[in-house]
Amino acid sequence: MLAASWSGFSLAQQTFQFDINPQQADEALTEFAKQANTTLLFPIEMAERIKANGLSGTFTLKEGLQLLLAGTPLAVQIDATGMLVVKAAPERPKTILPRGPVTRINDNIGFSIERIAVVGTRSAPRSVVESPVPLDIIGINAMQSQGATDVLSMLSATVPSLNVNDQPINDAASLVRPANLRGMAADHTLILVNGKRRHRSAVITFLGGGLSDGAQGPDISVLPAASMKQVEVLRDGAAAQYGSDAIAGVINFVLDDEAEAGYFAVKTGQHLEGDGEVLQIQANKGYAMAEGFLNITTEYRQQNDTHRAVQRDDAQTLIDAGNVYVSSPAQNWGALEVNSEWKLAFNSETAVTDDIAFYSFATAARREVSGGFYYRHPQLRLGVFLDPNSPSSQLLVADLDGEGQGVTCPTVPIVDDNILDDPAYLLIADEYSDVGLNCFSFNEWFPGGFTPRFGGVIKDGAFFSGIRGALNDDWIFDLSGSIGYSNVRFNLEDTVNPSLGPASPTHFSPGAVSQVERTVNLDFSRFFSGWTANPISMALGVEWRRETYSQSQGDEASWIAGPFAQVKTENRTTGFGIGSNGFPGYQPVSQGHWSRHNWAIYGDIEFYLTENWQWAVALRGERFSDFGSTLDGKLNARYVLSDVFSLRGSVSSGFKAPTVGQSNVINITTAFSSTGLEDHATLPPTHPISQSLGAEPLTPESSRNFSMGVVAFWDEDLYLTLDYFNIHLTDRISTTSAIPLTDSAIAALVAEGHAEAANYNAIKYFANDFDTRTQGVDLVFNYRFEAMGLTHAFTSSVNWTDTHVERLSSFPQIAESGERILVPSLTPQRVRMLEENLPSVRGSMTLRQHWQAFTMLWRMNYYGSFYEDHLDAAAGLDINSGSTVTLDAEFTWHFSENTTLIFGASNLFNQFPDKNPHLGVAGALYPPTSPSGINGGFAYFQAKVAF
Repeated sequence: MLAASWSGFSLAQQTFQFDINPQQADEALTEFAKQANTTLLFPIEMAERIKANGLSGTFTLKEGLQLLLAGTPLAVQIDATGMLVVKAAPERPKTILPRGPVTRINDNIGFSIERIAVVGTRSAPRSVVESPVPLDIIGINAMQSQGATDVLSMLSATVPSLNVNDQPINDAASLVRPANLRGMAADHTLILVNGKRRHRSAVITFLGGGLSDGAQGPDISVLPAASMKQVEVLRDGAAAQYGSDAIAGVINFVLDDEAEAGYFAVKTGQHLEGDGEVLQIQANKGYAMAEGFLNITTEYRQQNDTHRAVQRDDAQTLIDAGNVYVSSPAQNWGALEVNSEWKLAFNSETAVTDDIAFYSFATAARREVSGGFYYRHPQLRLGVFLDPNSPSSQLLVADLDGEGQGVTCPTVPIVDDNILDDPAYLLIADEYSDVGLNCFSFNEWFPGGFTPRFGGVIKDGAFFSGIRGALNDDWIFDLSGSIGYSNVRFNLEDTVNPSLGPASPTHFSPGAVSQVERTVNLDFSRFFSGWTANPISMALGVEWRRETYSQSQGDEASWIAGPFAQVKTENRTTGFGIGSNGFPGYQPVSQGHWSRHNWAIYGDIEFYLTENWQWAVALRGERFSDFGSTLDGKLNARYVLSDVFSLRGSVSSGFKAPTVGQSNVINITTAFSSTGLEDHATLPPTHPISQSLGAEPLTPESSRNFSMGVVAFWDEDLYLTLDYFNIHLTDRISTTSAIPLTDSAIAALVAEGHAEAANYNAIKYFANDFDTRTQGVDLVFNYRFEAMGLTHAFTSSVNWTDTHVERLSSFPQIAESGERILVPSLTPQRVRMLEENLPSVRGSMTLRQHWQAFTMLWRMNYYGSFYEDHLDAAAGLDINSGSTVTLDAEFTWHFSENTTLIFGASNLFNQFPDKNPHLGVAGALYPPTSPSGINGGFAYFQAKVAF
């Protein structure tokens, strides 16, 4: 089908000249839409099998459609939005196929109420205002009207209830940023592509800014924006329909199904601070195949990093003391560098018979990124420069010929801020003396300290294939299978494995993690004649899924305990840390493959008790091979009060299964604490050390969701939705706060083969840690009008979300008095991060104005105040940051029929969040978790050629 630009009010009352010959209904309806220059929705599979009448003369849209389809099984209906649609006649509803949107949306000048979605239902597709649950349907042009170049950032700017932070220094979370819908963790939102479940990322967010700590969510950023037709955001619990993870909602990415046209686009830009330059190239082309289509997309992106740092206080102290080797700044905060990124996608469908179609679609991506870690102070970093075994501050020195053998190494006490001019150190640094040849300090390599460079190569791919169609005159089936793969191979530069001494390399490959998911679905659906004019819809299905999480060991130098290793279980005085500093590599004992599978059976029914009262019931049972069974249900309803107002609401239970990675992973992270940098080990809950601290095997999270709302629909140019939601989530899975390790615990870990445990300061483990209650309100308002010769489309979205931690688990700890006490699993600062790190209020107002060949877009964004426990240190570095308002602007010139030029700026006035009151601690100029970002304004230009 075609969709044309909106060109006035009340199209249904206008008359049009038609001249259409008798032909197949799908061709006739397409020609009808062209001649009326409008959008038309119809069940394409059914229309392909029906002969339509001819039509000649002047008619309104409704009159013309009625004459065109007279005597056929198709009928013209007016849906709850007041829109004309073509559907199967009520007496034969069984032939309506449950498929995705069949129109190509053109939203260059605003919203289109006729957009439909399949997310949240297995019945006929729905529009935003006729859905019984909150639903956003975003056309790709609306989503791309901004400076962002990846899908995740685009969505965050478009949907106020979706928050994404920059994550500048946060281990693997910097590579795969977590996204938070409705105040939930990143793995509480289910991702679909063309209505099919997409795999999660291999990255587990060990440092997730509190809210997403321990989450293993999907990586949305690997999807190519150019391949999208629209994005459907279901803001409601849907685990009873789709299974695990759909607690906060569901995001469905609908791939482009254009069968003829295509385009090529180039986008470039940079931040107003003069950095972060980006180049993006996109290409999309559709091809008509026999009774079907093939649509192919490719994207390439390259982006420089940004710099939002000041000099750290400790680094400046070194400089002031005469150390000329310290970089300025010593450590950077900002967006990571994207060295290269390739994305591919295709979407296809072809008819097998008149009633059956074969479809397949796939995505693939490869991204190479790099960023930075925390600065290593040349006199304070334990295990590298500072001797952990000395009761007083003393330089860590390696005696290369062995302690007590040959030349004795001098003791170098650290008594000031410049060890480089100490006479004892100068003896070590003299490579021509016997002492210099036998004694080694890493100050010789890094006299000003060092800042490791961290990055990785992300590979992601998914393939879906299936067959669907009519079994007979009643039942529709859909049999599909899919495989998804996510792999992240880490790399580390400008650092050392201290235990290797002068034999250490400075570049490491610490290992890789991967996630593989295989899914098979078989769905059946049909329509029954009901007691009202609306049919009853019923759907049944079964699903099998297998998940595998893997860790691959790093190169030997990244994890081996070298000759100068600190081993607390032996009587040794050397104290050098083990493993590549910043990210010790995965050891052979840590690598492995862990799998589980599950079966699910589900069903739902949708019906009308009366003409105005719509109900839907869903039930889903699942059995997992590792922890047992769950049963969840959902009930929603919609009641039409009048021609304008309707009420809607839902109540449901839900769950999120612990991931295979959360149950088995072993990982080491370097984190800030009240005493500086510390190495924290994250262990499985089944590990003996974890169990000695109260850990138990993970169980599913359980949720109770409730929502209610009102829809006000005056006409397709003016409507409003207002929805309240309440999510009670129990037994939430997360990592505990850091638990200090005793010497006996360290000895046990070393005995198991984890020699690097000698350098652990604390551990975390995964647990069903706490319960929360999250409530909020979503307001969406749309108004389209004409004034001063311009067409105006105004959209406003506001979200208020409030989260409260209701219960905390505890772990046993030995107090200084020797008494065994129970300590909450989360620090008070971590609790505040869960409750207050995301702004309680976010909103956006967008005005799109169109005149002849020009379109102007204005978007104002509001980010409420927020709290940050700076550096996740629980060290009194509290930040209470105020609200921020930014303005985006974009100018589009339709230069010719095929060429479009776009000039724009996100955050036009270059607004930044409040400055970090603790900026000297680690050099962050702004709070890193700021919801408005830390990079300021971004100006861009795009040229797009259609063909």
